[in-house]
Amino acid sequence: MAKSTAIPFDLPSELSPDPLTEVIQAGARELLASAVRAEVAGFIAEHLHLLDEEGRQRLVHHGFLPEREVMTGIGKIAVQVPRVRDRGKNADGSKIRFTSKIVPPYLRKAKSVEELLPWLYLKGISTGDFSEALAALLGPEAEGLSASTISRLKKTWWDEFQVWSKRDLSTRRYVYFWADGVYFTPRLDGDRQCILVIIGADEYGEKDVLAIRDGFRENADSWRDLLRSLKKRGLNTPPELAVGDGALGFWTALRDVYPGTREQRCWVHKTANVTGALPRSLHDKAKADLQDIWMAETKKEAETAFDLFVETYGVKYENAVAKLTRDRDDLLAFYDFPAEHWKHIRTTNPIESVFATVRNRTRKTRGCLNRKTGLAMVFRLMMSAMKKWRKLTGANRLSEVIQGVEFKDGIKQIQVAA
Repeated sequence: MAKSTAIPFDLPSELSPDPLTEVIQAGARELLASAVRAEVAGFIAEHLHLLDEEGRQRLVHHGFLPEREVMTGIGKIAVQVPRVRDRGKNADGSKIRFTSKIVPPYLRKAKSVEELLPWLYLKGISTGDFSEALAALLGPEAEGLSASTISRLKKTWWDEFQVWSKRDLSTRRYVYFWADGVYFTPRLDGDRQCILVIIGADEYGEKDVLAIRDGFRENADSWRDLLRSLKKRGLNTPPELAVGDGALGFWTALRDVYPGTREQRCWVHKTANVTGALPRSLHDKAKADLQDIWMAETKKEAETAFDLFVETYGVKYENAVAKLTRDRDDLLAFYDFPAEHWKHIRTTNPIESVFATVRNRTRKTRGCLNRKTGLAMVFRLMMSAMKKWRKLTGANRLSEVIQGVEFKDGIKQIQVAA
């Protein structure tokens, strides 16, 4: 097998001044300065009632801290944070101090830049090429982001991941789980790495990454350990429904740890499994026939479409049909939940869409990921992606699901008094 290599990142020999970028940077400097001034003014206004021994206002402007540069997504931006002087003292002798939340002390890189780095990593940029890549993206003054800096950042990401993995979950209530395993082949390790991921939707419809762990996809013990760790951190109430690929050892573990949870097989995975056992010439027709099942308005219509598929393909392609029929009930479980949620719970798309970039990268290059770095990169990728996730449609229905309200064909059933 030919050795895969990353495509080298070519840095232009000269980076010409860009008038548009200069205008944007100038506007950003003024905007940042205005924001910090407003922040200081608001801080002083909160303490206007405080007077010193001479009856003067205690907190006043007192010059500026030394100017410093912050690396942002549009290059370096110079900023000066105003000083605030306290002309009095508190009862215990201490003084009131101002600390900017917009530009905290020692800040040298905006969060947007730190979020850019794992994406570059996943696109195949090696540690040694980061400085050149960032110079092309952020401008020629992007020094300070050397290989050693990137290495320190990776350590920081790993430390953040360790803390995040132990966070308390006792105050959260999750209604739905999505589970999947994502494979890597790290260059520095011989075995394939599988990252086990669980995403949850809470009672308010917000999606959250619950767990990221190194494991083995077909190994129920790995999933069992992961689910038990969620319980240890306070997640004692089981989800109402879990969504995943039928081949996962996840289901054996789920029945052990959260036995009351309903199971929904992912239709994207199932479609791939079934069509994979059919001749290529039938793939388009089979996909359309399968879609007739999971897009049916009612469970009865879905059952009819299901039977038709079995009748159409069962004689010649028994193996393909068997892959479908063995999970029949679990493929149609979503009909017992609100119709507004169907588009969310028929597939593991919340996980699949995030990891499309990761899978694309690992196909292009065997890269510079060892197992530890792989976990850190996945963590950073998930945290970045999570900020853009939207709430579940029909979030108001989640409380009804928790209360055990019956849904038939996605419609709430009204209980008639006896």
